[in-house]
Amino acid sequence: MNTMVQEPYVNHIATVSRGWVFRNPADTKNELVSRTIGIDRVVDEFIMTFAHSSESDWLIPGISPPGRKLEIPFMAVFNIRGDRLCHEHIVWDQASVLRQLGLLPEYLPYPHPRPAGKRPTPGKRLQVRVPAAGTETAAKMRNKNAVPSKLLFNGGVREVWSV
Repeated sequence: MNTMVQEPYVNHIATVSRGWVFRNPADTKNELVSRTIGIDRVVDEFIMTFAHSSESDWLIPGISPPGRKLEIPFMAVFNIRGDRLCHEHIVWDQASVLRQLGLLPEYLPYPHPRPAGKRPTPGKRLQVRVPAAGTETAAKMRNKNAVPSKLLFNGGVREVWSV
């Protein structure tokens, strides 16, 4: 704390929480993708990888660890005042985390009529493809050609048989 201003803080934007990260799973690795240094800020793009084997309430609040390996792209903005750390804003795509944990399905019920008020065919219901990817997000951060662009553009609303 001797390198920080009197009242430093960390904002975990995706989980709308604050606090310093003191515990991560033992196998956590951060792969720096880029660093930008400004007059009063440092911005890092990095990929955090680990097996979700222990509680990570700042990142995955309330979700018991299933042991799945996660690869999560992050951006962190470090604000400096003079020679002291003032705050950190840490951003990641929570939908990607939930997809990797198997908690966010590819399709969700779509409760609205389609354009022009068109309703589903009798016996069918509407679903919408969730515009969220899993480990593809980390692959795309590492290499712009690793995953096709517009990967999630094919989808949208579809009709499926009601069960």
